[in-house]
Order: sequence, then structure tokens, then C-alpha cells
Amino acid sequence: MSINSLGGNRSPTIDAHHTSWISAGSGSGGLAPPSPSPYAAPRQVPAESETQMEAHRNRELKWMSLLSTSQPSQARKSKKIRKLLLDGVPSSVRYLVWSHLTDGKARCVPGVYTQLCKRGRVPVSEEMEKDVNAERGWFGAQDQLKVLAEAGGGVVQLLQAYLNMVPDIQYTLGLPHIVGQLLLLAPEEDAFWIFISIMDTHIRPYFSSGSTQLEVDSALFARALEVNDAAVAKKLLVDMGISPSLICAPWFSSLYVGCLPPEYLVRTWDLFLYDGIPFLIRVGLAIIAFVRRQVLECTSEEAVLAILHHPPASNLPPTPENYLSFVQSIKLKDDDVRKQRIKMEAQVKRQTQQGMARMGAGTTGSISLPRA
Repeated sequence: MSINSLGGNRSPTIDAHHTSWISAGSGSGGLAPPSPSPYAAPRQVPAESETQMEAHRNRELKWMSLLSTSQPSQARKSKKIRKLLLDGVPSSVRYLVWSHLTDGKARCVPGVYTQLCKRGRVPVSEEMEKDVNAERGWFGAQDQLKVLAEAGGGVVQLLQAYLNMVPDIQYTLGLPHIVGQLLLLAPEEDAFWIFISIMDTHIRPYFSSGSTQLEVDSALFARALEVNDAAVAKKLLVDMGISPSLICAPWFSSLYVGCLPPEYLVRTWDLFLYDGIPFLIRVGLAIIAFVRRQVLECTSEEAVLAILHHPPASNLPPTPENYLSFVQSIKLKDDDVRKQRIKMEAQVKRQTQQGMARMGAGTTGSISLPRA
């Protein structure tokens, strides 16, 4: 399957009707939003009008009705649910919606979380505590998580419980970021079972020893970038020689926690929990578009990665809904991504087995991701 199957013929990243806020002078080879100073003051969000408040209440009622009548196991197959997700998820029901999308309650076994917590510390507990207690970065701004920690619970306790149950997981900073985001919305035990479901359904291979899943998904992102913005792809992947995994690992392994502002992040999760990995790739392509001008002007790998992993808020669309429309308009065929993913996984698995056989025979071999 050719690279174009992921996004059709080479064409602008964004459909025209989604780009009214994009500056005209962004240069050739792709579209990008305006890029004022990254230190510009945050946008002022206007107070909700009575009409907006009424719409919010109506969405809340629709969600409560749906959550009480639909089966969580079928949630990701329901077009009605996806339409409601696009319309918006009130913060008052968001963790319940996430639990529904992940079918978290189906995994819940009463008393298990308490028993796992009683097992106490794990080999990486000290490292987790340093990450979670950092005064800088994402955790430094999360006062709510500090209160939970002071009460004896929170991120470290939940992750220790998980790692006591699944000890083969390789710890990275992405794990406490994901857990922290869940704890900002959900009670601790509910967050635990939602986390287990997210891991099992979507991203556990990213943290498994010997897995190449992150490399596969990063390669799929690189292909999609080549289709959507050849100039940026050439700059990053060819001219600067940056590995796709260096770009994607901080994004995908944290589900963009610490990368996007809170109100944009929760809308990302709303759709990711329905669409899966292809939506992570879409978001990455959107971020490239948001900071395109700066990326093309960068002269070092360090500068490129810094702006990709922490894009200035002033470069984002003016509202989370504008952002979501932008992400949705990215030219990417989700079904083709899923098919390519399965194909590449099988090819990498065969290469791994062949490499092990050669090493067993006294020779060495390297494994490379297939280009097609």
C-alpha cells in the first residue's frame, strides 16, 4: 500500500472551510495558523450567555440519558455517541463519559484496588515520587493532585497499585501524567479502572519491554506527515535526521498531557477514547500545522522538539472547538492507518523472529521498520 493511501493525493492539510482563522502569509507547501509571540497573554474566555448555558444543560441531560440506556461495551461503535462527543462533553459528566467509552466498570472487581494499594511500594516508587513532586513542569501546577498526595492517595498510590498488578510495565513519565489527568476528574478507584482500560485497549504496548508498537505508530505518523506537509517532513526527517519516535514518544506515551492546555486536552481525550490511535496521529499533525513557521525556522533538533512538545498556547486555534474542528479536518484515513498498523506489526514481528534466529545461529542482524 502506498504512502498516499493514508491521506489521498498530496493536498493542503486542512479543508478550506476550517481555516478562516489561518493567516494568509504562512508560506508555500502547507497551511499554518498565525504565530504571534509564544509569550502573548492568554485569551480571555467570555462569560457564558444564557443560550450557551441552556445548551450546556441540554448536552448534560442528553449524556445522562445515554449513559443510563446504552451498553458501554458497544459505545465505540455508536455513531450517536460520536456525534455527542463532537457536540461537547460537559465537565460535570466527563469522567462518567470516559468510563463509559472505556467500559471501565466491566473491569472493576470490588476490593481489588484496596488490596493492591496495601502491597505498597514498587522498585520505581522513588522515581515516581520525584516526578510527581516536581515543582516545575505539568505537575508543579496541579494543586489538586498535591492535596490528594498529602491525604495519602493520588498519582503515586494509583500507579503503585497498577505496577503491583502488572509488574512488567516499563515506567516512563507518561504514566503519571495520564494518571494525574484522570485524577483531576475522577474519584481515585474509578480513575484506576479507567486507566487499566486505556492501557489494555490502546497503549499498554508503549510501556512493554521489547515492544516495537511505539516505533510502528511513529512511522505511521511520519508517513502521514509526508503526505500532509512534504516540506516539514523533509526538514524534520531528512534534513535534520530526527527519528519519528523522538517526536511522537512524548506525545503518544502521555496522551498529550503536559503538551496541550487543559481545555484542549480534555477534548483530545474525548475523541481519542472513541477513535483510538489514529486520533493521536491526527493531533500530532495538527500541532505541526500550528507551529509550522517556527519549525521551518529552527536550526537545531533541541529547538524543534521543544516547540513540538510544548507548543505556545498563542499558536493554537482560539477555542477548543476550533481546535477540534481543525484536528478533524486533517486529511487522514483512519481505516487505512489501522490496516497499515496491523501490517507493520506483523512485518516487525517476523523481522524480530528472524533476527533472533540469526543471533541464535551466531550472527547478528538489525531490525528496521518497513517503509511500505
